[in-house]
Amino acid sequence: MKVSEIMTQPVLTITQDRSLEEVAHIMLNSKVGGLPVVDNEGKIVGMVTESDFSAKEHAIPFSRNYAPQLFGEWMSKEGIDKAYEAARNIQVQEVMSKPAITIGEDDTVAEAVRRMLEQKVHRLPVVRDEVPVGILSRHDLLKMVVQKFEGFKEE
Repeated sequence: MKVSEIMTQPVLTITQDRSLEEVAHIMLNSKVGGLPVVDNEGKIVGMVTESDFSAKEHAIPFSRNYAPQLFGEWMSKEGIDKAYEAARNIQVQEVMSKPAITIGEDDTVAEAVRRMLEQKVHRLPVVRDEVPVGILSRHDLLKMVVQKFEGFKEE
């Protein structure tokens, strides 16, 4: 089965100069967990997801210790509230994953699943000439399961 058969389209994208506050509103209102980030020509340059809004434990350089990092900044546990407040002015390009892990619309779903597992991502922008034309998420894989079972009926 090809990616184009189960991908979600049209795909919602954002530009890299948008603030995280704007992105959070778009994601919440659209009920999506991630958005491809595009340049002014519509070509994909990165990906922003819900996980970019969460603090992560990162190793402190030259140490065996870990500390929380949010939006690329080290912080104390008490500083997390301030970091979310500051996020209103942070642009997407500062926190997005880049380069974006993508897939072509003519690639197989098996290749997409392999890429998702290897890269540890939950969604793949589907591109044609570097321009997003759809998105393939874990939710779309559920569609494939339903399509397969609907085609098989005992007589």
